[in-house]
Amino acid sequence: MAYGQTVINLYDDTVPNSKPSSMEETSETDDNGITRVSGVTVPTLTAYFPKAGTPNTGKAIVICPGGGYAILAISHEGHDIAKLLAEHGIAAFVLKYRLPTDEIMVDKRIGPLQDAQRAIQLVREHADEWGIAKDKIGIAGSSAGGHLAATLSTHFQKAVIDNPKGTSLRPDFSLLLYPVISMQEGLTHGGSKSNLLGSNPKSADVTLFSNELQVTKDTPPAFLVHAEDDTAVPIANSEAYVAALENQGTTSKLIRYPKGGHGFGLHNKTTPDKWFDHFLVWLAGI
Repeated sequence: MAYGQTVINLYDDTVPNSKPSSMEETSETDDNGITRVSGVTVPTLTAYFPKAGTPNTGKAIVICPGGGYAILAISHEGHDIAKLLAEHGIAAFVLKYRLPTDEIMVDKRIGPLQDAQRAIQLVREHADEWGIAKDKIGIAGSSAGGHLAATLSTHFQKAVIDNPKGTSLRPDFSLLLYPVISMQEGLTHGGSKSNLLGSNPKSADVTLFSNELQVTKDTPPAFLVHAEDDTAVPIANSEAYVAALENQGTTSKLIRYPKGGHGFGLHNKTTPDKWFDHFLVWLAGI
């Protein structure tokens, strides 16, 4: 497999939970070089493997870009992170997942989760072939992609995809950048909530997809990054998840920045500190 050049269709045949639609995928890049993708109907993984000569850690991470469950900020919250991980010997897979909409899905609530579960399933089932340790496969996500990553981390025991081999769908760790964790009023990001659950969601769905309420002793360790001045997704989301993990005795670490706002990706321009360096140290120790 060529470095950074391998695009893998997530499903071999029919995409589950889909219905006929005329929707077409679009990709736009703004003046800041940020690429946003929408209208995904054929989900994919783009694989970044460590180059020859780079020590292979055996670890792998599936990356879920953010975008409020409306678009995918696939460059700075996807490919840029994947390239840096590969430079440090960690295989990375950028997940271009379907965005929840009634136009293409029978049940939009579970569409993104299906793609995340399938991504972990696919990487784990090809781990030997790709030089990956089956017990070192993590999930990463930013903003609404962080919600998806946290959802996978707390909803892995119930498969919403076919899993004939009984492959574990549990990520071994998670990296959550300014994540939407909760669907509860006062915590959630309104756009992410309405796009995933609709404008008038059932209280049971709000609880089910409020991931701080779904943490158990089996939820994987998490590394989180959040700015205290984030007005889009309050840092209380990350705090609630960390508290829930700590209550279960699970390892977690939250990097707090006083400033930085929302959506900064790898580089918080308000500080010379690099969260990625802290993440590598943390990952080596779990």
